[in-house]
Amino acid sequence: MSKSGVTVTPECTATFNELKLRKSFKYIIYKLSDDYTEIVVEEASTDPEWENFQSKILNAKASYKGKEGKGPRFAVYDFQYELDGGEGTRNKIVFISWSPDEGTLVFPRMTYASSKEALKNALNGLGAEVQANNEDEIEYSTILKDISKGKR
Repeated sequence: MSKSGVTVTPECTATFNELKLRKSFKYIIYKLSDDYTEIVVEEASTDPEWENFQSKILNAKASYKGKEGKGPRFAVYDFQYELDGGEGTRNKIVFISWSPDEGTLVFPRMTYASSKEALKNALNGLGAEVQANNEDEIEYSTILKDISKGKR
């Protein structure tokens, strides 16, 4: 359970294990349930196109007490990239925490922030973490630069 009292559903870890062990998915998007008590799987996809994933994250919505704003989200993306100098291909499972600075309602934003660690702790085998708060931080090239520094 998180600091906010939010729990992680078993589906979250089961779907993550499908991505990690069986490569059944390219990415998973997680969200808080409508009553803000659980982290649930919003979507698990095999779509390899970064732009489609990015669009879903950027266009997510959240509502609270009849108001709607941009929606924070958690995601896991199986990132594949080439090392410089022909050293080969690497895969890294990246945890992305998306919480836009502009247009987000306060309650959803705070609840996501205080629930992040609970989800991360439930997902064993994450290779990197990215915190994104504006659109340029969720660009493919920006994330690639961040995660490929260690060249693992």
